Amino acid sequence: MKLVVVGGGIAGLAAAHRAVELGRERGQAVDLTLLESRGRLGGTIATERVDGFTIEAGPDSFLSEKPWALDLCRRLGVEDQLLRTDDRYRKVFVWRAGRLHTLPDGFQLLAPTKLAPFVGTSLFSWPGKLRMAMDLVLPRGGTGDDESLGAFVRRRLGAEALERVAQPLVAGIYTADPNDLSLAATMPRFLELEKRERSLILGLWRAAKKAPLPGTSGARWSLFVTFKHGMQQLIDTLAARLPDSAVQLETGVTGIERAGARWRVAAGGGGFDADAVIVATESHAAARMLRYVDPRIANLLGDIAYASSATLSLGYRRSDVAHPLDAFGFVVPRSEGRSLLAATFSSVKYPGRAPDDHVLIRCFLGGALDAAMLDRDDDALVAQARGELRAAMGITAAPVLTRLARHPASMPQYRVGHLARVDAIEHRAARLPGLFLAGGAYRGVGIADCVRSGEAAATAALETTTRA
Repeated sequence: MKLVVVGGGIAGLAAAHRAVELGRERGQAVDLTLLESRGRLGGTIATERVDGFTIEAGPDSFLSEKPWALDLCRRLGVEDQLLRTDDRYRKVFVWRAGRLHTLPDGFQLLAPTKLAPFVGTSLFSWPGKLRMAMDLVLPRGGTGDDESLGAFVRRRLGAEALERVAQPLVAGIYTADPNDLSLAATMPRFLELEKRERSLILGLWRAAKKAPLPGTSGARWSLFVTFKHGMQQLIDTLAARLPDSAVQLETGVTGIERAGARWRVAAGGGGFDADAVIVATESHAAARMLRYVDPRIANLLGDIAYASSATLSLGYRRSDVAHPLDAFGFVVPRSEGRSLLAATFSSVKYPGRAPDDHVLIRCFLGGALDAAMLDRDDDALVAQARGELRAAMGITAAPVLTRLARHPASMPQYRVGHLARVDAIEHRAARLPGLFLAGGAYRGVGIADCVRSGEAAATAALETTTRA
């Protein structure tokens, strides 16, 4: 079979690798072509190693509790190259009212699970704590329709829980406004907890007693896992397993059309015929490619909004940073009026990310709530971030290393109604034999989710063409 994969990010690479893998297992010849418009593979994943620093332009890790990325690493034979977090420092600060407050131990994204740290924290007012405690007695709520994450947290736990914890933590994951974000599409676990347990706090407490988080009680992997030499290792390993000449860089796809029982992919001034096509790009790019195949699916794909963001990595001499750096980093509530979404202490989270006597701090800017921030030039972004690090941590020295990476329109926004939209997209796609969609736009934005999506598309492509 002739298979064309459009997009060389993690979803497209996972799809291409899985197609080759399945073809070998089944004795099925696969003539693979992977088309990438840029001059490199990996999408937002990119690692630079310079002067002893390991700098991530995009994602710095993947979740171990979702099995697909770990399973891929095992099949690739690179599990021994994985690195867990330094869990001595597994805590997070929240920058509020001019200082860094420790997020109470046991706080699981939206709600507390341990009484003493919650009662003793200065992050919340006493009225705010009492409002959160009301979750223990509130009845089940909701109308059965999709609900925004913001509305859900406000209803169950109150405004302080939303503004001081849920919003900044969610901004760090989705760069999104929680009042627009679909609870069912992003955090279905909490929806199910309310249905099953009624109280989020009780439900989380019971779940924690049964199954501690990865990284606790002797678990092999921490919740977040990366590669010793950076996430680029995963990209390079996948690319090396593909057939020679399969990858075509700087080959943008201008359109996809039906050609009888097959497909024709217009790209790079020419075209590629295929029995099956996997489109593993951002959905707005997929919409442009498919506008003449099915205008309805193109409209649905185009309706998925995207946010832009930037990461700024700053290397410092350790002696220039007075803060003990005894955490993974800090998040910033939007209500504080700051430009930073969050900052990760990269050299603390993962050992070896900075040379001896140095530290690496990674700042996050932009997102759905501050899109105009990215209209500034690079120097202005660096100056803004350094000013806010000075206010938060007292860092006045100039960094010894500065790396800024911009990611325009790269983070899909799972707004209320997202799952219904994805259902409609998948229904339309099922009526186009040999066409498959993959990527973070649909049912999960993380690396593990993208691996699952790409591999599922490859499996379906080979099964469909085998039946045909």
